[in-house]
Amino acid sequence: MIISRTPLRISIGGGGTDLPSYYSRFGGFVISAAINKHIYVGLNESFGGGYFLKYSALEQAATLDDIRHQLIREVLRMHEVPPPLEVVSMADIPAGTGLGSSGAFTVGLLRAVHALKRKYVDPGVVAEEACKIEIELLQQPVGKQDQYIAAFGGLACFEFAEDGQVNVSPLNISNSTLYDLEEHLLMFFTGYSRNASSVLDDQKVRSELGDTAMLDNLHFTKQLGQCIKQALEAGNTRRFGELMHEHWLHKRKRSPGTSNNGINRWYDVGRDNGAIGGKLVGAGGGGFLLFYAEDRDALRRAMNAEGLREVRFAFDHEGSKLLARD
Repeated sequence: MIISRTPLRISIGGGGTDLPSYYSRFGGFVISAAINKHIYVGLNESFGGGYFLKYSALEQAATLDDIRHQLIREVLRMHEVPPPLEVVSMADIPAGTGLGSSGAFTVGLLRAVHALKRKYVDPGVVAEEACKIEIELLQQPVGKQDQYIAAFGGLACFEFAEDGQVNVSPLNISNSTLYDLEEHLLMFFTGYSRNASSVLDDQKVRSELGDTAMLDNLHFTKQLGQCIKQALEAGNTRRFGELMHEHWLHKRKRSPGTSNNGINRWYDVGRDNGAIGGKLVGAGGGGFLLFYAEDRDALRRAMNAEGLREVRFAFDHEGSKLLARD
């Protein structure tokens, strides 16, 4: 039995500029942080025939082509993994909530497959394989930050070159700033995100068409990401909270479906009750509201009164790793 553990993520700044439709023309910049909420993937050479898959559904497939789960099918095809094989996945937080679960799942499965074949693999190789599967093979309208932060972990800056190369560097913050972020970043569940693909597809299409409003929005978002990096590396966490607010106001204008009246109201309630700034994590439409709060107790009381559940987290500094390997 091989088991991998891969972190989910929160986007800190620059989100949206990691899509090929943008960075292939202008280059992208994103700050992302892995958190201690994980996806677990287990592989076992089973005694039965074919492929036995257990995720939110059950599948028994005789051949690769019979596998309905696209990510599992393409990972196993890429590495020519023969049957009999059992694949099992579990997660601390379910998919569709804006925390990069698809990218994390793909990275975790690839990490386990490499271990099954007894091969050492660099995090950058796993991340790029995951990107190839999601973006090139399956033509999903997603970016590259989820796969890279899942593979590397920590708090990292990603620069996306026009030719697709990714430069990875740690966010150079002090321990006191790190602890400040862990204490003052609070995350609340608003409900499942059901339209992330449509939001991202809208961004992809409009970027490729050269839509001025979309591109100007993304240019500004990339610039904000750089400003957030400077603020955090200077230890100015209050300024980071203010920039989060500015980032959210621009993200909300990017595509229809990014937000809704309920989320906007909860965001305003948060700002009225101790939060300096915040954002909806992920493409939009639901998932988690992330706030930087000056008064944590006031924010918790206000969100609890609204019926929103808090999910407490810390940062994950390890990235995708093996927990068990026979």
